[in-house]
Amino acid sequence: MLPLPEKPSLAVLPFQNMTGDAEQEYFVDGMVEEITTAISRLPWLFVIARNSSFTYKGKAVDVKQVARELGVRYVLEGSVRKSSQRVRITGQLIDAITGNHIWADRFDGALDDIFDLQDRVASSVVGAIEPRLRLSEIERAARKPTGSLDAYDFYLRALAQFYRWTEEGLGEAVALLRQALAIDPSYASAAALVGWCRVMQRSQGWGALSDADAAEGVRLARQALEAARDDADAMSQAAYTLFIFAGETAMSMAVLDRALARNPNAAEAWMISGFIHALRNQPEEAIQAFDRALRLSPFDPLGYLIAAALGSAHLAARRFEEATKWADRALHHQPRVAAAMRVKVCANAHLGRLDEAHAELARLLAIDPRLTIARVRALGVTYAPEYLELYVAGLRLAGLPEG
Repeated sequence: MLPLPEKPSLAVLPFQNMTGDAEQEYFVDGMVEEITTAISRLPWLFVIARNSSFTYKGKAVDVKQVARELGVRYVLEGSVRKSSQRVRITGQLIDAITGNHIWADRFDGALDDIFDLQDRVASSVVGAIEPRLRLSEIERAARKPTGSLDAYDFYLRALAQFYRWTEEGLGEAVALLRQALAIDPSYASAAALVGWCRVMQRSQGWGALSDADAAEGVRLARQALEAARDDADAMSQAAYTLFIFAGETAMSMAVLDRALARNPNAAEAWMISGFIHALRNQPEEAIQAFDRALRLSPFDPLGYLIAAALGSAHLAARRFEEATKWADRALHHQPRVAAAMRVKVCANAHLGRLDEAHAELARLLAIDPRLTIARVRALGVTYAPEYLELYVAGLRLAGLPEG
């Protein structure tokens, strides 16, 4: 039995070819190779090389035995069936230590362009399993005794606090990340997440965010970019921190381009790219980025942020009805998203629905009681002027105090 590596570890087993013809065998092997390559781009995950995994091809395997022999925690397996020129691909992700099924899904497609189908399946699988793996790792870290935590476990606990989406949770996340960085000062993911937390605290109006807090976020974002050569999530979080707190739009977009070149399946990088496009009054580019993020990770734990930002993009395009729909969708999943509330207030005000705008503004001020027009202008210093003025006009119509 091989020891488990420090990172979470996964083996992609050969998918079963349920029809057995040679042409389909070529397609199945190529698809599994694409999936393995795509998953290997996740820097926080240790992925067994294809040559080792493929020693199990054509064999009836016991997942727990495979995990022991390869020294992995997670196993991805699946099968392919063919009917005429269509195929059905099923996959399942298993925690081999506990035997629990973490994820399962199926994909249907035509064989008229097998390379395109291989790419689409690989992209869909990676986008679907990455957040599930993250959540599984968070649950594992939560079960560990505090005295045995290392930097990675502190980071996972910080993510769990971030996902709570509360003022206390974001504050606790920063404290945990500082503990991770005390153990490993070069930990790019932890450094980038501090800035991401600070940006979200600012957006929500949670806590008295000081200049020193913002400066810490900027410093750690720069530190993360120096260390995060292949981590698309860390790069994109750092880029957004520098866009919001330092106004470095061109540099932030260049970082996002590099992140997506390294991992085109990084849903969070597409989401953050969409954020910046929306705030720079480029709604169509934003919507394309958000659509890509949602296709890659339809059940992402931060999906409500994508929905809120889609509302912002439609607001920028002056599609106010559509903006309210996306804001409502975000608030249905997470009722405390201040960005979605602001979009809903603005869109309803511009539609002349002042009663609805007033009611939503009251809910917004319960979350962020210090919000004023002056503070919105201060928060929006990096926004495109035309977008900021549209935003301010809607909030003013709804009755937000000037401050």
